[in-house]
Amino acid sequence: MKSEKKIMLSEEEIPRQWYNIQADMPNKLSPPLHPATKKPIGPEDLAPIFPMELIRQEVSQERWIDIPEEVVDKYKIWRPTPLIRAYQLEKALDTPAKIYYKYEGASPAGSHKANTSIPQAYYNKVAGIKRLATETGAGQWGSALSLACSFYGLECTVYMVKISCSQKPYRRSFMQTYGAEVIASPSDRTQAGRNVLATNPDSLGSLGLAISEAVEDAAGRADTNYALGSVLNHVILHQTVIGLEAKKQLAIAGDYPDVVIGACGGGSNFAGIAFPFLMDRFAGKAVRALAVEPTACPTLTRGIFAYDYGDLGKLTPIVKMYTLGHNFMPSGIHAGGLRYHGESPLVSQLYHDGFIEAQAYNQREIFEAALIFAKSEGIIPAPESAHAIRGAVVEALKAKEAGKSSTILFSLSGHGHFDMAAYDTYLAGDTKDVPCDDQELQANLADLPQV
Repeated sequence: MKSEKKIMLSEEEIPRQWYNIQADMPNKLSPPLHPATKKPIGPEDLAPIFPMELIRQEVSQERWIDIPEEVVDKYKIWRPTPLIRAYQLEKALDTPAKIYYKYEGASPAGSHKANTSIPQAYYNKVAGIKRLATETGAGQWGSALSLACSFYGLECTVYMVKISCSQKPYRRSFMQTYGAEVIASPSDRTQAGRNVLATNPDSLGSLGLAISEAVEDAAGRADTNYALGSVLNHVILHQTVIGLEAKKQLAIAGDYPDVVIGACGGGSNFAGIAFPFLMDRFAGKAVRALAVEPTACPTLTRGIFAYDYGDLGKLTPIVKMYTLGHNFMPSGIHAGGLRYHGESPLVSQLYHDGFIEAQAYNQREIFEAALIFAKSEGIIPAPESAHAIRGAVVEALKAKEAGKSSTILFSLSGHGHFDMAAYDTYLAGDTKDVPCDDQELQANLADLPQV
């Protein structure tokens, strides 16, 4: 099997349980705090915007959580996804490294996000909810939730970060095709949006702001809940199907990774591929986990580990995470899905404890790697996914320089078919690197909540 290009699993081999890393972490998470009282929150504080089953998953310490058969049935539309040996990329880099990628762009929504949108819509449907409100950056999460809501007959309202809404108009059309209402954020539909527009009518928006609008929307209607595409523990949990499948596929190939790589914004894609392998690391296996982020929004590499709000409007719980400050407004880079000021508390704790490495790269480096990959492997990656490719290329070139083989696994989290305007800009030579301004960063970090 080692000569196979694609390593496939049957539908019967789709994982029937999600892996919950909370059961194995050496250091547990600090408790989330109520944004008003700054006291630890309980299930009753989350019940107005989340169904009880997702709240249970959020706090569960069980290692394995069963996937409902109804969800598995929907997963079968695209899962298991292929694990692909990147022979042509290896040749292009002239590296002794073996490179594998798990292709999550095979989903109908075009990314890994459907792994959690399906169960979130399912649990809300069972709870009697009629409508979901959410935010989206690049549009991948909004697309996935729109798809899931169409499957379960739910209304869907998506607050899409304004800069991404203008950069990716066909992503908006994609969501509307599934029946979703798409609103550019900041908007005049919510108080959070109106507050920003009053001080900055030309605001490009941010994920933190779009989250505020969606949470405010959901909290204001009894028939509506909120759905989040990353960061939260239950979202991370659902994404572990990626790494669990990859472990089975690599076993078929007779291989095991030296390093597992994922693009990292809120953390769900990275955690989905890496956490099942960190389970092995906790048991003594030598495997590295590398999170790759943009220099314009360097949450892990330049943020601090502290309690902060998850959104600009201070409506969400205060959680301990790596953060650039809830007021941080990142530059309008093309990887819109990675423009979040904070990081998953799970990823943050494990990074703080030294189980995860992180690296940040500039836009032009990312697109350079994306073109190398597209020309060798044939898939045009989303700009977010190209961060993982850049990380894999760097690791492969290190192996070449050392004259040693290594096995590299990365998550190709989505295709870039809605990102061709970004590629046009790069091909025209107009893509600019926009590193995070240190003075602005320090000002935002000075405004963290006092807890």
